[in-house]
Amino acid sequence: MAVPTRLISLNIGSQTIGLAEFRTQAKGGLVLANYRLREIPPEPASEEARNSQITVAVREMMNELHIKHGHVNYSIPAQSAFVRFVKVPVMDTEKIERIIGFEARQNVPFPIDEVVWDYQLVGGGAGENIEVVIVAVKSDYLEAINAAVEETGLHASKIGLAPTGLYNAFKYNYSDVPGCSLLVDIGARTTNVLFIEPGKVFSRSVPIGGSSITAAIAREFRESFAEAELRKSRDAFVSLAGAHTEPADTDSARASKIVRATMTRLHAELMRSITHYRAQQQGSQPDRIFLSGGSAGMRYMREFFNEKFQLPIEFFNPLQNVAVLDSARAQEVAHSAHLLGELVGLALRSVTVCPLELNLLPASVVRRQNLEKRRPFFIAAAACVILALLGWSAYYTRAAQVAQQTAQLMGQKNDTMHVAEAQLDKVKKQITALDNTATPLIAAVNDRNFWPEILEELNTRLPEADIWITELAATSGGKLLGAPEKRAGETAPTPAPTPAGPKTKTAAAGPVIDGIIVRGLYLYNPKQQEIVVDYLRNLAQSPLFVVDIKKPEGVIKSNNVPNDTEWAFPYELQLPLRKPVKLP
Repeated sequence: MAVPTRLISLNIGSQTIGLAEFRTQAKGGLVLANYRLREIPPEPASEEARNSQITVAVREMMNELHIKHGHVNYSIPAQSAFVRFVKVPVMDTEKIERIIGFEARQNVPFPIDEVVWDYQLVGGGAGENIEVVIVAVKSDYLEAINAAVEETGLHASKIGLAPTGLYNAFKYNYSDVPGCSLLVDIGARTTNVLFIEPGKVFSRSVPIGGSSITAAIAREFRESFAEAELRKSRDAFVSLAGAHTEPADTDSARASKIVRATMTRLHAELMRSITHYRAQQQGSQPDRIFLSGGSAGMRYMREFFNEKFQLPIEFFNPLQNVAVLDSARAQEVAHSAHLLGELVGLALRSVTVCPLELNLLPASVVRRQNLEKRRPFFIAAAACVILALLGWSAYYTRAAQVAQQTAQLMGQKNDTMHVAEAQLDKVKKQITALDNTATPLIAAVNDRNFWPEILEELNTRLPEADIWITELAATSGGKLLGAPEKRAGETAPTPAPTPAGPKTKTAAAGPVIDGIIVRGLYLYNPKQQEIVVDYLRNLAQSPLFVVDIKKPEGVIKSNNVPNDTEWAFPYELQLPLRKPVKLP
């Protein structure tokens, strides 16, 4: 557990409020830096007025100690809480907690959901019943007190009872004291009685204190409570029995006798507490008595208790093992050390493990502390979100830069390509112009090869014997080209067959050669006219002609029938060109 270097503790008493600032030593010791004590009116008109007085007093002390804000451990008066010591059998921790919860519901005189309560094991075990102390405080009272404290800028870390702070301070400063010690803390409204011995502690509150003395003086002198309080602090002391000289002032003597009478009643209550402790708690007879609290500083209080109990009596010094800085005004500390027990015990809660660590935190403080515990995770989560947003922002910023650079580069390349495209368009126009110029030339060159290709194709597909070609002529639109009209009418009485292929742009552009007429002779042979049909079949396979071999009569023209008198017979083939040739 990390120990803060600056510790603030606050004791809210019935009439006295104490605020102290401590420091921690390197070896874990405690150092009192400075403190302040304030008296508030003992009987305010209402709880709201009292809480307002607490806020004003604490704020004044904070200003004097130069404390602006911070975390504080503070205690509330014992009479504000319900304290009960119970015994439970030895068993498992889980069962003990259930039994303690049941005991709390049975013993606390309020609905359990209307109180803030805590418990602690304080003794027993090893075959004996376990001693448990249960403390409960009304929730609304605790919330009101805490609101008054936090209004000053202090935030509660731990909230305890005044007796628990005294007990922790006693164990810290008197850890080696043997036997049973009785610590009597005489406050304004109550006297807290603590029985302390090794492995055992018992606490009880007696409703007799400094206010009881003030009320008795006010009745005796028939004056207000404030006037009686002033008289008590100025003139009163504990009157002693036996041969002691009484004061010359009769009023002082009367007041001192009233003090003695009240202290005698307190002595009777202490005796009953001792009897109860020994009988019910199996405790030991006290070996010594320590006095503490605001009313313990009254003159002759120590002598009175020594007279009554016949035991060693001394004032409780909670600073026995606590260093004191010069700023704390050592001379004043010596006179008010018996008032600082609760403040020291509260500070020890943040320095070391204490014997009693009851913590009565209201719901509002629990929620705040839970939130403070989670705050690092919230901060870390927020930091992660911010870093993620920054990361995404950097990513998108970089992506935008890269996109912009890429767009610029692409724009430059696009401009270059536009230039190249313009050059290509120019070249394409040049190519088109050249094509327009070259096309007629290429056509002319190709046309020069027309007749050699025709002759080659006709010759290649001609049968090897008994047939030859005697005449070759071109036709256009079924008319023979290059012959007189008379001859043309004799040789071509019927239109030439139309080419089967689709019309081309060349044919549509002007007169073309669209067919070939082949005339020849075939010898008298065993096949007779069939040899011409064989020739036609060969030409049907040529890529230059369009021949329907299923209708040879449309291609073969012959008027002569072979006979035995002639040795050769004429034939004529009308061959449509697959690709017409433009006339020159």
